[in-house]
Amino acid sequence: MTLSRHIRKLIFTGLIALGIGLAHAQTRTEYLLDKNWKFSKGNHPEAVYTDYNDKSWQTVTVPHDWAITGPFDGNNDSQKVQIVQNGEKEATLKTGRTGGLPFIGKGWYRNTFEAPTFKKGRKATLLIDGAMSDPVVYLNGKEVGHWAYGYNSFSIDLTDQMKEGKNTLAIGLENKPEASRWYPGAGLYRNIHLIITEDTSIPVWGTYITTPVINKNFAKVNVKTKVAGNLENLRLQTSVKNARGETVATATKNLEETDGNEFEQELVVRNPALWSPETPELYTAESKLYSGNELKDEYTTRFGIRTIKFEPEKGFSLNGEYRKFKGVCNHHDLGPLGAAVNEAALRRQLVLLKDMGVDAIRTSHNMPAPELVKLCDEMGFMMMVESFDEWKAPKVTNGYSHLFDDWAEKDLINMIHANRNSPSVVMWSIGNEVPDQGTKEGGKILKFLQDICHREDPTRPVTAGMDRLQNALDNNFAAVLDIPGFNYKPKHYEMAYGRLPQGMILGSETASTVSSRGVYKFPAEPQKHKMYDDNQSSSYDLEYCNWSQIPDDEFVKQDDLPYVIGEFVWTGFDYLGEPTPYDEKWPSHSSYFGIIDLAGIPKDRYYLYRSHWNTSKPTLHIVPHWTFPGREGKVTPVFVYTNYPSAELFINGKSQGRQEKNKSSNTERYRLMWKDAVYQPGEIKVVAYDADGKAAAEETVRTAGKPHHIILETDRQTLVADGKDLAYITAGIVDANGNLCPDADQDLSFSVSGNGIYKVAANGDATNLQMFHLPVMRAFKGKLVVTVQSTEKPGNMTLKVSGKGLKPAKIEIGTAAK
Repeated sequence: MTLSRHIRKLIFTGLIALGIGLAHAQTRTEYLLDKNWKFSKGNHPEAVYTDYNDKSWQTVTVPHDWAITGPFDGNNDSQKVQIVQNGEKEATLKTGRTGGLPFIGKGWYRNTFEAPTFKKGRKATLLIDGAMSDPVVYLNGKEVGHWAYGYNSFSIDLTDQMKEGKNTLAIGLENKPEASRWYPGAGLYRNIHLIITEDTSIPVWGTYITTPVINKNFAKVNVKTKVAGNLENLRLQTSVKNARGETVATATKNLEETDGNEFEQELVVRNPALWSPETPELYTAESKLYSGNELKDEYTTRFGIRTIKFEPEKGFSLNGEYRKFKGVCNHHDLGPLGAAVNEAALRRQLVLLKDMGVDAIRTSHNMPAPELVKLCDEMGFMMMVESFDEWKAPKVTNGYSHLFDDWAEKDLINMIHANRNSPSVVMWSIGNEVPDQGTKEGGKILKFLQDICHREDPTRPVTAGMDRLQNALDNNFAAVLDIPGFNYKPKHYEMAYGRLPQGMILGSETASTVSSRGVYKFPAEPQKHKMYDDNQSSSYDLEYCNWSQIPDDEFVKQDDLPYVIGEFVWTGFDYLGEPTPYDEKWPSHSSYFGIIDLAGIPKDRYYLYRSHWNTSKPTLHIVPHWTFPGREGKVTPVFVYTNYPSAELFINGKSQGRQEKNKSSNTERYRLMWKDAVYQPGEIKVVAYDADGKAAAEETVRTAGKPHHIILETDRQTLVADGKDLAYITAGIVDANGNLCPDADQDLSFSVSGNGIYKVAANGDATNLQMFHLPVMRAFKGKLVVTVQSTEKPGNMTLKVSGKGLKPAKIEIGTAAK
């Protein structure tokens, strides 16, 4: 086959803009190797040869996660372990720790392709954004490269083995048991790029842009550009363009003998537009490399202009304004899509988080997909880019500790070079809860890793998520870090601050509150590591883990201690694996930590954070629903999450009194609570009052009748007809009056006609074993989410959703050419 070629200039922030050449110049061409891959699970070493018969293999599109189609099984990667960081005293059998999906084992991918722009004398480079895991790459029967860590991006020079005409690429992968603490995914789960250039060119991640001087009138832009190949008689012309495509600075320089293989240029941008979460302004640097008068390469790098400072006592400032991180941690899986990266899915996550008031993402606990970094640049999210969950001391039998000595430096260099031009990235994290905090050599390892970060990027500080507080303080482990990050330690912030020299503390991982969307348990009171027979957790948002807290306990410290510079909540979204507190109780196979569930539906906790973090929009949300047959006359507390200072509750028209936020307790400071409310069918209404005591907003929840029909709501009306774009349609089961039926749990069936396909569905229930890719799914608490995908043909698609005893529904979504 002939690969589809991108002839426009593609920009992948975090991959430093691979610099796609203009079609007529043919200096640089990138092919996205996404289609017509052949896949087979198992060991097939003979598949490296070009004449291997792979006709019986499955045809797949990359990115691809071979395990997400299941089936779920508690025996898949069950682990008998003692989780020390969770306070466990002995080893127990964990059934859903890595999601109960069949990702263990070997798998092979093959692709036979043609790259018309490759000729002898030109250069071919393969860039793999991530492959899970331990990828070994073969071209035309010969091994050409290998990388060990499944989360990292890496490139391979294919030139010597590349042929004009047809080439056969084969990639072997292996996932070992007990190699992860969550679902890692499997296969070629991120994108693969083939880059064809002239023999003299700018390599992958070949530019490094910094802005050493920034003020109101101008910014100095320093551009360092590496060159590979013949270095004689080279000239580099660099132009900086603003977001409107206007050229705002230019520079030209000849490569001198003393420069080695690197150009260094300094440009000046007048009246710079500064990047921030509120104003994510971006610039591009267009680099043209000449040998004499011959154009050898064109390379585009996207960057931003902004200042970051971390100052003792004062804290963190962006562009001179002090602020605290309102961040979340996220694992890399995309719920029902598994680990296979999809830009539309990532964008949907970020849209929901932005509305909640989130301004920062921690890439827990590994290198991010380049698409995520690109979107954070564009949409305005600061990033803590993280590298490792293990150093030398293991947490799992086959974890990164086996790779550390040989790979840690190489992995850090790739992570930093791939992402250091992105303005969204404001700090590096070199580890999460590593047991080395308590070892004799831990401080030396920390310094080794931190020094690498400083060497490769002196513009950003380094942090790590520490959970062993006493060890980290007593052995000076925490004192070595640029930014001491603590996981779940708000009670000890004052003490730690008094012992550390940095003059600041970061909540690198906070809360770990657990809840199931739409599930309410009684009595509604704080519960530590509470478990129920139905394997669910209460959405009153008062249940937490042995090591953690409710959100309010962290809010207090963030608000009251100026030297605490922000938090990253565990987690923004539920994820596959780690079903605490039910990791020993199958069939739970996904987390309960998320502020948003696995289907992408906000839980009640979303509105608690929104009321505190999103100061630009009003929030008024009632907890719980008001359909509890059998609870008539029983105490059923009502909580309200709002950024208004007070509110009044009415049950069936009768006032239950007016509540005001106060500092008498952590919860009463951030929630309005009517703890003695009594359930009677009908309606509850909350009227919110502003600071002047005037009624400003109201919200009503009514008792639902019998399930009657289905309603559909889509996040997008029009998709791009590229065969990848996604729309997420929430299906709700409602009564005849349109009230959500919170106990409805019927199976719903889905069909798509026209220019689209059914992709997956999810309901957010951690105990549900129905597979995401099949066109039927049980509603959970009256809701689920259906994902549809565009084809490459513009037009319209229609999704129909039906269920037994329900009036069906349909919705039309358009698709348009790029």
